[in-house]
Amino acid sequence: MKRNPRKMAWTKAFRKAAGKEMTIDSTFEFEKRRNIPVRYNRDLVETTVKAIKRVGEIQVRREKAFYTSRMAVAREKLRQIRAKKRAKRIAKDEAYAEHIRKRESEMETAEAEEIIPVDPELLQPETETLERTETEKIKVASQSTPRKLKKKQLRMLAATKSALVPNLDGQSMGMDIE
Repeated sequence: MKRNPRKMAWTKAFRKAAGKEMTIDSTFEFEKRRNIPVRYNRDLVETTVKAIKRVGEIQVRREKAFYTSRMAVAREKLRQIRAKKRAKRIAKDEAYAEHIRKRESEMETAEAEEIIPVDPELLQPETETLERTETEKIKVASQSTPRKLKKKQLRMLAATKSALVPNLDGQSMGMDIE
């Protein structure tokens, strides 16, 4: 299958056409093929090898400079994209923080207006003796009741001993549940 080399991304022709590699540079003149036979001369070969090394160093330095100048444009574009994303994220965070502040203020006003129902049995002094049978259900405070009432209920539960099967005397059969 025939393909256009300027459209295939992996070819040198594409890279040069797309501006990803240097196309115009005087160091390329040294790489051109010369079809002129030259008689062997030791000094000429020595100077040619030195020149090839020097041209190679120059070419590497120029390619590096070309690459950095090409990437500077890409870096600037990347900075702009990141700045836009950052601005969008900050705006989103500010909107979220405002939403949280508004919600907290609404909750504070709702808590101030809320009246907590209290069970009158739980407000009786602790000096009373509390006796309960196993069939009696113990009321559990809802989540909106104060913490002190919950502690009192726990004390009441600890005071009553229950067993799986009661004895005739009302004592348990050694299976107390704490």
